[in-house]
Amino acid sequence: MTKSYIAALDQGTTGTRCILFDHRGRPVTSAYEEHAQLYPQPGWVEHDPLEIWEKTQRVIRRALEQGHVQAGEIAAVGITNQRETTVIWDRRTGKPYHNAIVWQDTRTKSICDALAQGSDLGQDRFRAKVGLPLATYFAGPKLKWLLENVPAAREAAARGDALCGTIDTWVIWWLTGGPEGGAHITDVTNASRTLLMDLHTLDWDDDILQLLGLPRALLPEIRPSSAPEAYGFTREAGPFGEALPVCGDLGDQQAALVGQTCFTPGEAKNTYGTGCFMLLNTGTEIVPSRSGLLTTLGYKFGDEPAVYALEGSIAITGALVQWLRDNLGFFERASQIEALAREVEDTGGMVIVPAFSGLFAPYWRSDARGVLVGLTRYITKQHICRAALESTAYQTRDVLEAMEKDSGVALTALKVDGGMVANELLMQFQADILGVPVVRPTVTETTALGAAYAAGLAVGFWQDCDALCRNWGMDRTFEPAMPAEVRARLYKNWQKAVERTLGWVEE
Repeated sequence: MTKSYIAALDQGTTGTRCILFDHRGRPVTSAYEEHAQLYPQPGWVEHDPLEIWEKTQRVIRRALEQGHVQAGEIAAVGITNQRETTVIWDRRTGKPYHNAIVWQDTRTKSICDALAQGSDLGQDRFRAKVGLPLATYFAGPKLKWLLENVPAAREAAARGDALCGTIDTWVIWWLTGGPEGGAHITDVTNASRTLLMDLHTLDWDDDILQLLGLPRALLPEIRPSSAPEAYGFTREAGPFGEALPVCGDLGDQQAALVGQTCFTPGEAKNTYGTGCFMLLNTGTEIVPSRSGLLTTLGYKFGDEPAVYALEGSIAITGALVQWLRDNLGFFERASQIEALAREVEDTGGMVIVPAFSGLFAPYWRSDARGVLVGLTRYITKQHICRAALESTAYQTRDVLEAMEKDSGVALTALKVDGGMVANELLMQFQADILGVPVVRPTVTETTALGAAYAAGLAVGFWQDCDALCRNWGMDRTFEPAMPAEVRARLYKNWQKAVERTLGWVEE
């Protein structure tokens, strides 16, 4: 049977999608399901790992059924995932010892603070090795919290009965057999989001593991993002119904970098989803950040040298739209926010800073919390909707300015992707507040596409990166039209609003 497709599983913060791509990198069939967001305490965010696995199986079956595709037509499977979200489970049964702790969760603040206070370098204690500051965002402190607070997990880890990983590891383990010999692996991009992997050796750092009290046997094997020697094969009894090689694995933002074909040093992309993430390819060079960014893995294809990136991570962008929908009832569907925001010409002087989980790049302030400032009786929900969209663009400018300082390169255009780029009001305001063109590709599901590319390269479905670049196409470019003095005034107001968020949480 002709191998016509690559299957990509995109396991995101709010849901799971399966997309099949053809040789041109175009989606031919897809299915999506949301999963529950669990908030047991203020600042805590969890997911049910078993629900995620159940939804993953369902979207695979639905995508094949809706597209009238047989599993034998699929050449390989690639995975992409919400990165820092952490789960620990029983290797014998597959039962989690606790809900997954989501990347947005802030419960590990005391752990991070204690580690920072134990060194003259403070928050940058591990940065020279791992490229990251000590922050609640990352997986290592989450795993430490689980071992300290879940007795069954701690006891199982001591016995050697427990496994852990980010969500890519969890999904791949189940796809390739689960308790019956599933592959316990992760790739370099996900491992680089744990605070536990040395960027130079691409291996777990024993000194950090010892300091955090984490047994190495708990952790998955670190593999390339595109693996000609597959991580494992899907089971015939599983959702695909055949043995297919699982050979692509990328954290979601690195997958979008690959999907946008940013293979040349200096190329950047920005993904607009639950959060917002800008990555700049720095080539095979590890570039330390002095401006509040992260040094991370971009990708590693087979035996080729690893490619690194600078990243600016924003916690809350699309999640703010969901908050207006779910908590405040402003609209029924997230897509309706654009029409409401267009009913007013501006925000009426108000600003929203959605620091629900503190502020990520370039501030890294876990003591910050969200604010609405500049409120008057004039303000309507339409103004609030517009301010919510504008907050995404302002946060992106914060990151872009830090990226230009670190790289010494002034960006001339920004490639964008993710669910929010369908919002043309946001895209135009983004171009206006940056003062550079914003370029939207033909295929906006670039996260899933990047996972497909990684798997396809591994099995020869695509020959090389040049073939991927030929697939990329432009849908629309948004040109900046805002006068420079207006841009400066609005951004100054944003910076004043950010100052109001700081220091809200006290020990």
